[in-house]
Amino acid sequence: MTKKKPAWQKPGVVFQPRLAQAWQQGIDQIVNAIAPTLGPLPRLTLYDPSVSKGKLPEVLDSGGTIARRIIQIKGRDRDVGAMLLRHMLWQMQEEVGDGTATAAVLFQAVYREGVRYLTSGGNAMRLRGYLEEGLRVILAELATMRRHLEGKESLAKLAYSICYDEPLAKMMGEIFDIIGAYGRLELRSANGREIEREYVEGMYWDSTLLSRTMINNPQQQRAELENLAVVATDLEIEDPQDMVPLLTLCIKADIEKLLIIARKLADPVLALFALNREKGRLKLEMVGAKTPGTSVDDQRMALTDIAVLTGGRPLFQAAGDTMRHIRPEHLGRARRAWVNRNFVSIVGGRGDPRALRQHIAALRALFARSTDARERATLQERIGKLMGGSATLYLPGMTQLEQEFNKEVAQRTVNAMRGAMRDGVVPGGGVALLACRERLRAYFADAGEPEARAAGHMLCDALEAPLRTLLHNAGFEPGAILADIRAAGPGYGFDVRAGRLVNMAEAGIFDAATVLETAVHSAISTAALALTTDVMVHRRDAGDAMMTGKP
Repeated sequence: MTKKKPAWQKPGVVFQPRLAQAWQQGIDQIVNAIAPTLGPLPRLTLYDPSVSKGKLPEVLDSGGTIARRIIQIKGRDRDVGAMLLRHMLWQMQEEVGDGTATAAVLFQAVYREGVRYLTSGGNAMRLRGYLEEGLRVILAELATMRRHLEGKESLAKLAYSICYDEPLAKMMGEIFDIIGAYGRLELRSANGREIEREYVEGMYWDSTLLSRTMINNPQQQRAELENLAVVATDLEIEDPQDMVPLLTLCIKADIEKLLIIARKLADPVLALFALNREKGRLKLEMVGAKTPGTSVDDQRMALTDIAVLTGGRPLFQAAGDTMRHIRPEHLGRARRAWVNRNFVSIVGGRGDPRALRQHIAALRALFARSTDARERATLQERIGKLMGGSATLYLPGMTQLEQEFNKEVAQRTVNAMRGAMRDGVVPGGGVALLACRERLRAYFADAGEPEARAAGHMLCDALEAPLRTLLHNAGFEPGAILADIRAAGPGYGFDVRAGRLVNMAEAGIFDAATVLETAVHSAISTAALALTTDVMVHRRDAGDAMMTGKP
């Protein structure tokens, strides 16, 4: 006997007003799980992965991660609304790393008031158009508030406004003051109570030493070279005879140290290296490192960057290059290099500085145009390596749960700080959004269309929602404090940790401009789109088709 499905699982067509009511319920479930995490005195959300045996519960304060953990809610109609918001938040998390709680609260406020207006007879398409007009006004006003921060103290204050962890913020301020917006920062978990950091000189790539017999620094278990030549290739060097043209070049150029970055050095080639070390006939010390990257594209990009940095030219298998075709222009130069079981590092590459600047500028332009999260991460890493700033941050934690939580907070802070250093900051604590209301009111003041006036009122009210939520989470009465903020004048807000009104810029309370603008754009544009949805179709799933025999 076939078990009958509940009504909420059945295929069918859903119309208004049932659709909007159900979506609102689903949206509220997601937002109610995320909103408590907004602000410097948040409450946390605990995720229990009980369906996965052996996994510990997660303590979460990231709206994007919380949304990601909600796979489905009961009720197909409600679930669609919840998943619409979930997708928006996770996409934003991937793009800018923070601001998802603000986006969730804004989305809820706009959608809720929009549904009320449409229920009273408003036109959805005209309302959407005016909401999008208002969005452009808000983004333009936020752009006028941007400023850039310099110095480790200002950067530490910015970090604190993101992570609300003073030791972590202080360390982030120091690190980013040294490595810059694009510098490489590796996060590692460590046992203990104190945050520690380590700075790495030069540029380094994930790689490995091709033979332990090349180690000449036993204490650090790595091979080191000074005043060296560099050959960068993705070739597999199988025949010792293929090395003859390269060795001849080195002898003619009086090169005494050589780093070969290759996909593989076969055993006969490694034997040639070992024989040379023992006999010393060539007066040439050679070290081999594996070509960085796992894919062909990754290897191509790494080799190109190394070649620009050192002033050489890479040899590519896809271009038909071989070691027997090597010429002097293929050889790069560097002041120092080292290779261990995890990395190859080049210090003081002696390539053309102008060519390096042009290469970095081209990568930055690609980064600015890209909208793909993975591509942006790759470009950011490449720029950071070429600019020479690298650091490792060791995050404490006595338990696995504590380590994972600390690492997630740190990663979110890193992502937001990079965007803030590139694109600037605006006053934090919800103050920047409040400041946009005056321009919104002026824009819609003479509007004749009822939908225009409604859009203006909705957006002005919605822009208060993040600050109201932040104050509520910290245990304050939002209404009274909002009145005090209005009376205090432009630039003033409420520092919930100090419990008093402050000038946000002087107090160092900022939001990353890109994060806030992305939150506003994502929330309002997605809510406007959702308000124009009149019909929802639930398809028959594969299980239904198999039971009935119908497509």
